[in-house]
Parts: sequence; C-alpha cells; structure tokens
Amino acid sequence: MATTTSITTTYAGEFAGKYISASLLSGETLNKGGVTVKPNIKFKEVIKKVSTDALLKDASCDFDPTSTLTLTERILQPEEFQVNLQLCKKDFRSDWEAVQMGYSAYDNLPPSFADFLIGHVASKVAQKTEQNIWGGVNANAGEFDGFTTLMSADSDVNDAVTTETSFSASNITTEIGKLVDAIPNAVLYQEDLCIYVPNNVYQLYLRALGGFGANGLGANGYEGRGNNQAIPSLMFDGIEIFRAPGMPSDHMVAGQKSNLFFGTGLLNDWQEVKVLDMGDLDGSQNVRVILRGTAGVQYGIGSDLALYTLA
Repeated sequence: MATTTSITTTYAGEFAGKYISASLLSGETLNKGGVTVKPNIKFKEVIKKVSTDALLKDASCDFDPTSTLTLTERILQPEEFQVNLQLCKKDFRSDWEAVQMGYSAYDNLPPSFADFLIGHVASKVAQKTEQNIWGGVNANAGEFDGFTTLMSADSDVNDAVTTETSFSASNITTEIGKLVDAIPNAVLYQEDLCIYVPNNVYQLYLRALGGFGANGLGANGYEGRGNNQAIPSLMFDGIEIFRAPGMPSDHMVAGQKSNLFFGTGLLNDWQEVKVLDMGDLDGSQNVRVILRGTAGVQYGIGSDLALYTLA
C-alpha cells in the first residue's frame, strides 16, 4: 500500500520553483559538536572507564603498590533505523506540475518535488535524531535511549535538588545555578564542560538577561539592551551554555563533551536519501524513498555528569 498522499496545492502565477517546508529543528547537537561522535561502529563499541583511589602515598624505601585501579566499561551499541515511503506518480498527474513529469505514459516524479522530498526527509530525520539524542526512549518505535533517559536511571549521576515544577524568567538563573551546584568539583571548569539546555530554558535565560529576571539583573538587562538581546554565545558562571533543541523541556544536563558519545556506522548513511522509480523493476507507477542508518548514545563516567529534572 502506498503512503497516503494528499495534494491540495493550486497554481497561481508563475511557479517559483521551490517548495516551502515547515520550520524544522536542525541537528544542533551533532552539527555544532556538542558531543563526541564515534563513527564506523558496525555492532558495538566498548567505552572503558578507569577509576583509582588516592594515588599519592607517603614515601618508603620499598616499592609499595598500595593504590587500587578499577576498570569498568559501558557499551555503545547503535540501533538500526529506516525511512520507507512509497508514492504513486498517478497522484501527481492532476497537479500543476504535471508537465514536469513528461508526456509519456512512463512518466517520472516531478523533479522539483523529488528534490524537495529528499531535503525534507533528511531534515525530518535530523530533527528526530536530535530529539532521540537527549530524550529518546528505546521502547518507542524509531527511538533509542537518550542521555536524559540513561542518566535518570543511573544512580552514579549527580542529581540537582529542586522543588520547582516549571521554569520562568524569574527563577531560571536560580535553577541553572542548582544544576551548576551539582557538578563535581573535579569537572567544574574543565575546558569542554557545557550546560546543555532545551529551547525554552535558553529563551527564558535570554529574557532574564534582558532585565526581566531576579538576582540583581537590573531593569535594563545585560549591557542595557533590555529584551533586545543578541548574544552569540551564552555563559553561566563562566560555563558555556549549549542549546540542545531535542532535549525535553523539563531537563538540563551538565557534562563534558568528551564524556558524551554519539555512535553510528557511517555518517554518510544519514545524508543519503534514495529515490527509486519502481517502473523498470515491477511495472508499477510507484516511487520509493529510502534512508537507512544506525544511531545510539552513551556516556563514559556517570559520576562526572549532573542532571536537572523539574519536580
């Protein structure tokens, strides 16, 4: 059965040659290097963790191997996902782009629509992958366990203490501060330490900087700009704030980029959308759109991470 197709467009004036897609979340976390990407994983990869007790001991004349070293591991195992669409070329013959299909009975999918479809599928996959990275739940179709899911189930992760049930411009600086307070001292101010926040938290923090928050920000806000904030990169207590659009709106995470991993087989798999005309294969008028790839996330040391969850 073909994927349900509804064509409701009408021709009015010269066709501009472009389709307009709805606004999509981009894959910010991967595109901007928010985590460590591990490609070329065919099945799974072992992430080794090393922990020791106090290494520095009182001196003696003899060699005294009294320190302890413990090796543990986490498994990064990407899961396989796919996109399968099937369109019937007959659905496009009555559309205002029919002439682009050619005049033969053995016609083609309109080229401009095919180009749009490829970009649209790739963008939608990027959006879903971004959401999976942070809030995915393996039990749901098309998802793998994301960072907040994994961290919530791990007692090693440092949980921020809060009683708030919602974020606002007036409490956002206090709540981000609670997350920072939960970051272990050994990790605090490491070069690649980030505070990962969803879109709503990022926007509320900007509003607070505009003078609409508490904690002495002032009526005119940062640099007297009011709510006309255009700050290229946000910081909090000297720590970079990384906007992660896919993160659930009730979470924040603090950790090092080098401790957060995204695994996949080939990165190019996620950029390759295939459009197959089935006419020469089975005599049908169907066109198939195919994408396949593998993806999964894991972190190395849970005790080096901090997780904030609204009460």
